[in-house]
Amino acid sequence: MKKLLMAGVAATMLMGLAGTAEAAGKKTLAFVVNGASDFWKAAEAGVKKAQGELPNYDLVFKYPEQSSAAIQTRQMDDLVAAGVSGIMVSAVDPKTMGDALNRVGGQTALFTTDSDAPNSKRVAYIGSSNTDAGKQAGELMLKALPNGGKCMGFVGLLGADNARERIEGVKATIKGSKIDLVDVRGDDIDQTRAKRNVEDTLTAHPEINCMVGFYSYNTPRIYEALKEAGKIGQVTIIGFDEDPITLGGVKEGTIVGTVVQQPYEWGYQGMKDMAKYLEGDKSFLPANGLIIVPTKIIDKTSVDAFWAELKERQGRK
Repeated sequence: MKKLLMAGVAATMLMGLAGTAEAAGKKTLAFVVNGASDFWKAAEAGVKKAQGELPNYDLVFKYPEQSSAAIQTRQMDDLVAAGVSGIMVSAVDPKTMGDALNRVGGQTALFTTDSDAPNSKRVAYIGSSNTDAGKQAGELMLKALPNGGKCMGFVGLLGADNARERIEGVKATIKGSKIDLVDVRGDDIDQTRAKRNVEDTLTAHPEINCMVGFYSYNTPRIYEALKEAGKIGQVTIIGFDEDPITLGGVKEGTIVGTVVQQPYEWGYQGMKDMAKYLEGDKSFLPANGLIIVPTKIIDKTSVDAFWAELKERQGRK
């Protein structure tokens, strides 16, 4: 009953937002993420910057109550019912959400980010090439483990395309080497479970000497579990994204490196492109519908400059 009441209140608030925007002659654009993670703060900052350049639009940034395809679908349906003109979404599970994404895409301008849904009615995907990001992580593994190693991967959503493509990118790069990606453990974006997966691996697989965190929060949970177990420096850590714990580990040399995306650009460029599309400008759309924002490797030589840029963009000191 409480969840139903909360959903009703949320829908009413969205209706009010859309009504206010309509009265002011503005259209509303929404950025919907796949779960509560600090990773999305950069995208939120990008949306905020875009708001300053799009005075004729109201931009909203939405986190689901939890990482669930059903909850995210309801959230998008509420936004459509409230009259939003465009939605950019990092779908929790694009494969099982096909009908929902097509329904939303049939009623509003739908863009995807982070994890694509190419068979849906989305206009375009704006984000990383997750396969290329996986290949960069593989390069870090090859450099850090020239004599080989046994690695365990950790990720939030095993079924999501962004996870699958990163894993495939790693496997393609380390193929033929002495490095073995033994398995990848999922946690459904439950950070307590993410840390427990690492702890369980330390107990059940003492042969593992390399760990890869495929989602932004996975690397910090790896770091914490290893530190508590007294194994920092004994297990090679490869990361994704720019969590402060990850960047701190890169800076101190306990994490080899991290492959960073540019979620700030997803938020900023995504909102700007969505506005263009609604105004009839489709010149920015590539034939394949993929607008790729490059990823890059951050290691000890580049972490200070990257961290300074990140803090500046997010308005932190």
